[in-house]
Amino acid sequence: MSMNFTGTPTGTGTGGNSLTTDLNQQFDLANMAWVGVAAAGVWIMVPGVGLLYSGMSRKKHALSLLWASMMTVSLVIFYWFFWGYSLAFSHTTRGNGFLGTLKFFGFKNVLGAPASVDSLPDILFAVYQGMFAAVTGALMLGGACERARLLPMMIFLFLWMTIVYSPLACWTWNAEGWLATLGSLDYAGGGPVHISSGHGALIYALILGKRNDPVAKPGMPKYKPHSVTSIVLGTVFLWFGWQFFNPGSAGNATIRAWYSAMNTNLAAAAGGLTWMFIDFFRFGGKWTTVGLCSGIISGLVGITPAAGFVPIWSSFIIGVVSGAGCNLATDLKNFLHIDDGLDVWALHGVGGSIGCVFTGIFAADYVNSTAGSYTAPIAGGWINHHWKQVGYQLAAMCSVIAWTVTCTAILLFSMNLVPFLRLRLKPEEEELGTDEAQIGEFTYHEDTLYIPEPVRSKNSVAPPMENIDDKIAQTVEEGGNSSTAESGVESGQPQNEK
Repeated sequence: MSMNFTGTPTGTGTGGNSLTTDLNQQFDLANMAWVGVAAAGVWIMVPGVGLLYSGMSRKKHALSLLWASMMTVSLVIFYWFFWGYSLAFSHTTRGNGFLGTLKFFGFKNVLGAPASVDSLPDILFAVYQGMFAAVTGALMLGGACERARLLPMMIFLFLWMTIVYSPLACWTWNAEGWLATLGSLDYAGGGPVHISSGHGALIYALILGKRNDPVAKPGMPKYKPHSVTSIVLGTVFLWFGWQFFNPGSAGNATIRAWYSAMNTNLAAAAGGLTWMFIDFFRFGGKWTTVGLCSGIISGLVGITPAAGFVPIWSSFIIGVVSGAGCNLATDLKNFLHIDDGLDVWALHGVGGSIGCVFTGIFAADYVNSTAGSYTAPIAGGWINHHWKQVGYQLAAMCSVIAWTVTCTAILLFSMNLVPFLRLRLKPEEEELGTDEAQIGEFTYHEDTLYIPEPVRSKNSVAPPMENIDDKIAQTVEEGGNSSTAESGVESGQPQNEK
């Protein structure tokens, strides 16, 4: 028996009564299917960030970075449901496009009305954009590598997403956002995702201070990655996810989505080759795997704000410039004396800024129009002789940096004044490693053979391994049959089974 729908979608609130109205008739089901699949593809980027960061760290901190990625996606999804989506993408804003309202608090009314991207219902757009928020948070926490306490990290992440990310997403992607109405172009997150996470990580690393390094005290600490394999796997996850991250940002399954997919792959390839060749000459003729992976990520970051706006040939240029620029930025850590051990700022802060500016140069009206009726026309960039576009892009870049740096610094300084929210591990905890000091578990096999559990009674406490011989001797004496006991011990069978 089919439903008897007689109502008409309202386009506001929940979109109508789902018992009397077919809310799906407003939307193309193929578009919804594609964006739903893309949301799942973007999710895989979060553990990809964890693998990448874990591989770049020292072994005694490796698990904490995997933990941070899974904690981030869990906490950010809650934040997104609680008020994050509402603050970023409510249908009305406050402060002339500065911040959304709490109309969608707790996902109230998030159902079948058209979202800011009107080809999608609110609920699907919320799912997709929630993955972007999770990726941003995971990237930003890289600035805390190897020295941050985990409880303050969680509290800071929730506050940072609320105070920093929500306004930036509103400015850039909400139809009423002030950067959107100004005319800046950001296809898939150069500003809200990469520039903000890169500069947030830079300030986090600056306020935490450099890692304790008894060998290289005069300079910045520098350690070899403990697992290049994890770096490669993390890069694989990220590149795979990026093929949903950018094409899904079209909001539909039009030619523009697939055009942006090719731009994404070409920029990644160009960035990877560029970084690898630069490292070949810098490091004695070695084709470094870490350099190749870093270059791939820099190219992906650089093309993100431009992917749906620029011709394919220009994505090669963006990839090359991003690879070279981010490679150079990794050396600025020594000049700045900021211990950003995972190069979050160099890859995402600098790469996102390069992509933002190059969007203003290469944006083409005909590329944007490949979305057909699903998109609004743009004037293009310099190749369309629209010279103001680079100015709009610079305004967006500078405003994102200023907001991120200022708010992040205030948040961290304020939290560090509260005793139980002290940001950094104690020196002895840092030397022990975040995994042992804060988690009690390890990425690799350690000396301890038991998972720590609470002691509930004396009977539940297993005898220490070093006293096992004494326990065997005691059992032999009490049983009065030493030969049987010895036989049982030697055969490895428990006494109650003999």
